[in-house]
Amino acid sequence: MLTGRTAVITGGAQGIGLAIATRFAANSARIVIGDLDEAKAKEAAASLNADAIGVGCDVASDSDVVALLEATAAAFGPVNVMVNNAGITRDATMRKMTEQQFDDVITVHLRGCWNGTRRAAGIMRDSGGGSIINMSSISGKVGFVGQTNYSAAKAGIVGLSKAAAKEVAHLGVRVNVIQPGLIRTAMTEAMPAHVWEQKLAEVPMGRAGEPDEIASVALFYASDLSSYMTGTVSEVTGGRYM
Repeated sequence: MLTGRTAVITGGAQGIGLAIATRFAANSARIVIGDLDEAKAKEAAASLNADAIGVGCDVASDSDVVALLEATAAAFGPVNVMVNNAGITRDATMRKMTEQQFDDVITVHLRGCWNGTRRAAGIMRDSGGGSIINMSSISGKVGFVGQTNYSAAKAGIVGLSKAAAKEVAHLGVRVNVIQPGLIRTAMTEAMPAHVWEQKLAEVPMGRAGEPDEIASVALFYASDLSSYMTGTVSEVTGGRYM
């Protein structure tokens, strides 16, 4: 489904990002994994049965994102699919959250997504189009206690993506959003058992999602199957908060 295309996935060294990279590779894409941990990015790229490289990248740094896309072009040609997935959490209630914790999350998620979207779109407009996939969260729809920073950033990604989609649609560049719900990753499985069970009880399908189920939706958005879709938001939540 992605033969001849070059895909960049930020935060791709583990979890959902690595699942997306793996699924894209299985569909014949050339893969560039960008991650703050360059060693892990290279290790993840080497694990794929595909043409793949790993590049160190802090998405909050515009110059790092530019360098990531330049490395992509040097290795495989211009980016065709950009997945802005990198993120962090700094959870705390408003009373206890520091300005630094708030700013860190907003910077990595929101500015990082903006950096990736605008830089990839600039390349795609000159090369005939492409697909940008931005990772939000169900937290950006409903808001969760202790996540005023994260919920704000993830809601902001939706607004950013819709505005960007309108700006570049006529150039053949599509921008869409995925909002995962409770997905089984190392981060979520580290939750206290009672918190996990509470969240699981909110899922009508009665189970957590798997990273590969997010990757399947990313593949749909990356491929020509979604050729007439832009500015959309896909909730991949098992029905949580319908």
